[in-house]
Amino acid sequence: MKHFLDITHETCPMTFVKVKLQLAKMAKGEELEVLLNKGEPLENVPRSCEEQGYEVLSVEPTDNDRYLVLIRK
Repeated sequence: MKHFLDITHETCPMTFVKVKLQLAKMAKGEELEVLLNKGEPLENVPRSCEEQGYEVLSVEPTDNDRYLVLIRK
């Protein structure tokens, strides 16, 4: 199952906090698509997820300096 989270209106450190809370609700093997802004969120969220043991499957640019990050729990 794939989940979606838009954190474009959040600032660090709340960006990763929101992602971590969503991942905690999910079952192992499920995927989370996260829409985030470039800059600090793009640098911190994927790195922090990998440090926590999650798998970052892709980081793709969308529009308006936003990115879609796909994470597997």
